[in-house]
Amino acid sequence: MNRKSLERKISIGVGTLQEALDRFESAWKSAERGTRIAPEHRLTFSSLPRLLRELSPARWMLIETLRAGGRMTVYALAKRLNRNYKNVHTDVARLAELGLIERTKDRKVHVPWDVIAAELRLAA
Repeated sequence: MNRKSLERKISIGVGTLQEALDRFESAWKSAERGTRIAPEHRLTFSSLPRLLRELSPARWMLIETLRAGGRMTVYALAKRLNRNYKNVHTDVARLAELGLIERTKDRKVHVPWDVIAAELRLAA
């Protein structure tokens, strides 16, 4: 198995509820036919402004810093980012809710993804 097939990837984009339901239905039908499909990790926002609000430049820097530094406490992350602990804690909580970072049992946080891919389609 090559390295690329072992990468953990999440796709981020803008889409509708109907598009999400269509993907679910397609996966369901594939499973009914016995077709094995690779798991897909996806985070979809209802609009570009919402995506940009959730993944602000400060939050993206947090993700990059955490990925580069490995598992660490929120306090250590705040120090590394030179940001207020409370603000970093708030951002960590939201990014964990979104599934972009994870908490460990020893009260550390980390980025479980090797790739976070964003796709923004232009309207026809």
